[in-house]
Amino acid sequence: MWGRKNGLRVVELGLPGEMRTTLTDLVLAGAKRATAGLLELDYEREGEELEHVGERLALVGGSGDQVATLEVTEVRLMPFAEVPWEFAQAEGEGFRDIGHWREAHRGYWREEGYEVDDSTTVVCLSFRVVGQRSSGET
Repeated sequence: MWGRKNGLRVVELGLPGEMRTTLTDLVLAGAKRATAGLLELDYEREGEELEHVGERLALVGGSGDQVATLEVTEVRLMPFAEVPWEFAQAEGEGFRDIGHWREAHRGYWREEGYEVDDSTTVVCLSFRVVGQRSSGET
């Protein structure tokens, strides 16, 4: 999360480029209904407050334009080792099982310079799309 757009806090998924485009497309297609962040890395270090149920967020695509409005449906904090398979499935990224989810997420955060262990606090954010913008709209 960084900044605001159209009066809403902004959410950008994954790293800029192909990853962000893929994840954003999954949200717009209805396949991705959740995302995971790290309490320390994505919130405490950034000085960012946790989302709350009912909050609306501006989903921003690779071009920096708002492509959808999301509504937060659930926010759960839990140790990395306790993230359930149901949440991993809701991320909509084709994970085979919870082990595959853990491996992929450890790798992603390692690339970001952060080592995750089983007790690292994960923010499990669930959402629904409440509005989409057409291409070129800001």
